[in-house]
Amino acid sequence: MAVFRSGLLVLTTPLASLVPRLAPILTSAARLVNHTLYVHLQPGMNLGGPAQPQSCPVQATFEVIDFITHLYAGADVHRHLDVRILLTNIRTKSSLPPLPSTVQNLAHPPEVVLTDFQTLDGSQYNPVKQQLERYATSCYSCCPQLSSVLLYPDYGPGMLPVQPVDVPLPSTIRPASPVATSAKQPVRGYQRGAVGGTFDRLHNAHKVLLGVACILAEEQLVVGVADKDLLKSKLLPELLQPYTERVEHLSEFLVDIKPSLTFDIIPLLDPYGPAASDPSLEFLVVSEETYRGGMAVNRFRLENGLEELTLYQIQLLKDLNHKENFVLEEDKVSSSSFRQQMLGKLLRPPYKRPELPPGFYVIGLTGISGSGKSSVAQRLKGLGAYIIDSDQLGHRAYAPGGPAYQPVVEAFGTDILHKDGIINRKVLGSRVFGNKKQMKILTDIVWPVIAKLAREEMDQAVAEGKRVCVIDAAMLLEAGWQNVVHEVWTVVIPETEAVRRIVERDGLSEAAAQSRLQSQMSGQQLVDQSHVVLSTLWEPHVTQRQVEKAWALLQKRISEAPSDP
Repeated sequence: MAVFRSGLLVLTTPLASLVPRLAPILTSAARLVNHTLYVHLQPGMNLGGPAQPQSCPVQATFEVIDFITHLYAGADVHRHLDVRILLTNIRTKSSLPPLPSTVQNLAHPPEVVLTDFQTLDGSQYNPVKQQLERYATSCYSCCPQLSSVLLYPDYGPGMLPVQPVDVPLPSTIRPASPVATSAKQPVRGYQRGAVGGTFDRLHNAHKVLLGVACILAEEQLVVGVADKDLLKSKLLPELLQPYTERVEHLSEFLVDIKPSLTFDIIPLLDPYGPAASDPSLEFLVVSEETYRGGMAVNRFRLENGLEELTLYQIQLLKDLNHKENFVLEEDKVSSSSFRQQMLGKLLRPPYKRPELPPGFYVIGLTGISGSGKSSVAQRLKGLGAYIIDSDQLGHRAYAPGGPAYQPVVEAFGTDILHKDGIINRKVLGSRVFGNKKQMKILTDIVWPVIAKLAREEMDQAVAEGKRVCVIDAAMLLEAGWQNVVHEVWTVVIPETEAVRRIVERDGLSEAAAQSRLQSQMSGQQLVDQSHVVLSTLWEPHVTQRQVEKAWALLQKRISEAPSDP
């Protein structure tokens, strides 16, 4: 069976009858499409007649919005699919003119068009497929060699009721918003509105929020994207996509689903954003979590002589994969959950190291001071890794008679010595932390020495038959030692927690702890060059679960990797 990168799913069944068939239809589509699946709603369309069907406006009702939510929720089990429900033909009651005859361009032109339309005998009936292909190409930009597939009867009609099920879908729009007296009630349209969020790793809950906002807006939608100070309180902020990347994905999605709108995507630097001060805005779409913020926006507007915005509060989507979370017990689809599920997973391809002995794999373990990387190293040791502790190698290098002892004393003077001649590392540290010139003098002496000692330790690990060696080094990347490892693993914690731990562990003042951190690469800089990220922010058993997950995935990678020539 051929698999296509992008596809267009044309749904022709009336919505009430389509609901019980939706899950198997999506499963069938997910077997054929592995990246982007566009969905076009045209309930009641007949592909079996003699006349070429035309795209017709679909009245935007509360039932349509609830169905769109239901579809995105159902698609969440197919995480490999980027589902995008196209809204060009879905119109609010104040905007139902004929649809434009122009072909809509899509970011990922479909290679295959699929439909739930049922032929009389359940076969791949060529005239129907030809009608489907002509319909698809009359509406959207498709690949020149467009394929077509009739999904019926693969989605199991014998197991499903033929008659509509009189069980309403859960309401997308919660009470306290403008609610419907019936599902068939049309949704009101507005000229301009707003929606905001972090929009990290655009997921199906985001798409519901954005889809509703696009249906309500007829001319312009202002989209605020959280940035800078608003990101500091986020869980695992180091794993957030950069602002420009989030905006790029968001813009592509919005233009795909409703290109007739003007989108004003702006950075959100405070909780209110433009919604609090723009007099031309009429509505604001919020989630259950941000509803109180929407109320605060309206209070601010009233205090400043502006009309309140109509608030549409959208229900959260349930996350069927929430058991993968390490600590968050929430069962909603959220970017925080996605970032948490990234812990321990490979984020980028490993480096090839043909110069290392075959079957020998080296991990570089790093993290800011106080991150808990040494505790992670001990957990990896318990799982079978050979640990090279760069701090211990440093002690050997600095010891009297050690390879770095005399050069360091000559560079920094005898007043850095204890009475017994041992280098006082606290005194030496006070000289170099916060002084880039002095730090470079020290590292130019010490790092090559430690690197040589580490290579000797690696030889020892090979001699003992160890398959995985972990170099535990706070300055791994600064020293350039990533050039001798297959993967960089970074342990992250918030800087405030790192300061607290350094003060408690080393007896330093908060200012001294912060100065130490400022002399190192930040957690974000480390993560940007890392293959695997872990966090010791929570209880020890949570750290252990992360390490075991990372170790198990590492063993799988090693066993599946081709041997270096």
